[in-house]
Amino acid sequence: QVQLVESGGGSVQAGGSLRLSCAASPYPTRNYCMAWFRQAPGKEREGVAGINANGITVYADSLQGRFTISEDKAKNTLYLEMNNLKPDDTAKYYCAAGKVLVEVGCARVNYWGQGTQVTVSA
Repeated sequence: QVQLVESGGGSVQAGGSLRLSCAASPYPTRNYCMAWFRQAPGKEREGVAGINANGITVYADSLQGRFTISEDKAKNTLYLEMNNLKPDDTAKYYCAAGKVLVEVGCARVNYWGQGTQVTVSA
């Protein structure tokens, strides 16, 4: 059983930055994938970024290099650094733990966090 707790969301103006954190208990140790997903009102949940046990990262093409996923295993925490935020980035962001790194995020997700809201105003 893995518990995921996100934090760091908030309201910012376009062009601003936020760093989301996901505290995992316990943090996966091998053959894992950790990822960030987001869901905007009226839209399906979509993958944002993922990282696997080998440190390989993937990102949604639409992000155009504005987001960076990273992890600090000593702190049992996954991060998502978001820069140059746009109104289209407004969504609830979810942390996920799965098994396989795929094109955007993880497949075979076993655990989800409760989400943290990000709102970007024009």
